[in-house]
Amino acid sequence: MTLTGRTALLAALGSLPVGILVPGWIGMLAVNVPLALAILCDYALAAPVRTLQFTRSGDTSVRLGETAAVQLTVTNPSGRPLRAHVRDAWPPSSWTTDAERAAARHACTVPAGERRRLTTLLRPARRGDRRAERVTVRSFGPLGLAARQGNHHVPWTVRVLPPFTSRKHLPSRLARLRELDGRTSVLTRGEGTEFDSLRAYVPGDDTRSIDWRATARQTTVAVRTWRPERDRHILLVLDTGRTSAGRVGDVPRLDAAMDAALLLTALATRAGDRVNLLAYDRKIRTQVRGRAAGGDVLSTVVGALAPLEPELVETDARGLSKAALASAPHRSLIVLFTGLDAAPIEEGLLPVLPQLTKRHTVLVAAVADPHVEMMTHARGSVDAVYDAAAGTQTQAQRRGTADQLRRHGVVVVDAAPADLAPAVADAYLALKAAGRL
Repeated sequence: MTLTGRTALLAALGSLPVGILVPGWIGMLAVNVPLALAILCDYALAAPVRTLQFTRSGDTSVRLGETAAVQLTVTNPSGRPLRAHVRDAWPPSSWTTDAERAAARHACTVPAGERRRLTTLLRPARRGDRRAERVTVRSFGPLGLAARQGNHHVPWTVRVLPPFTSRKHLPSRLARLRELDGRTSVLTRGEGTEFDSLRAYVPGDDTRSIDWRATARQTTVAVRTWRPERDRHILLVLDTGRTSAGRVGDVPRLDAAMDAALLLTALATRAGDRVNLLAYDRKIRTQVRGRAAGGDVLSTVVGALAPLEPELVETDARGLSKAALASAPHRSLIVLFTGLDAAPIEEGLLPVLPQLTKRHTVLVAAVADPHVEMMTHARGSVDAVYDAAAGTQTQAQRRGTADQLRRHGVVVVDAAPADLAPAVADAYLALKAAGRL
């Protein structure tokens, strides 16, 4: 049994005349006995809570930053009307503000034998799975003096997907891809590209593209046109070790890497390439393998990345290399999203790098901190000069690490979170245009 504020108010109002006119036990009994009887009657007339039936419906996934609607249907099978407050409990990270959290509390009235639908709006603040905890119901009597209270477990899960903010860069990269693919007037040729068609020679064409056999069979000079190779294999490897947990501005490094991986997935699948995904630190955290080009690849990758979180452990570079080689049996483009810190690269990645570059093209993508760039321009005080020196030293170390990787034949992309996704996409297009996939 739960007593309401109305009960306390009536008890307080009744105690005033008793204390003035009839002080003592008789006066207290004269007030409390009728009030107790009213409370018991009100409790008895309240609709039972245990017999209530609940079902859920609504959204099962939502992108981070957007709103999901989950419906809770309350069925009252008893013969008494339900006057209730319903709290639909979800984890605190299911909302971004306290005002939004208040949407989980509902006041409803359900006549006997009927049902009502309540809608809870979620606006999650983090990626991952958000699971409904329990539904708490407080059923009031007709007088509003007492209430029955109970809990029901009504399971439901909403998966919060990465926001994919780099989607805005996709149209411009697709236009560039169409140029490379020969669907516009721009046709490319290069080592390892596929033959597309023959056309008449025009001044300015590379004479090495002339097809002499075709020219001998016709009256005009014919040249070959080329298009980038299709059905290439791309392996996206996300380092989920401790360095991926660092925040650059308001974005964790892992989230920035995810955004770049999604843009590259969307672009590569449109180009007809096969995309695999691997997340690793000391063991495989998630994996998408054997996905041919198609419309469901991006949604599969998004779903696999949604619950992924950084692990506060040092990444096992040897194990990562072994897992990458097992996931890429054919010649592939391996895109490794990791940091450019000198110690992890020199002690972990560099010793195993020859195993990867022997058969595959390797691209390392790292998230740079724009604050470090700002520090290098600081002046005006002793602290600012020290900041500038520290920023310059950090940048020099990153450039040195990147140069070491390039000497091993690795393509390096080092960009701020907002620029990482388009930079990785541009590097992919450049490799594709050069026939290096």
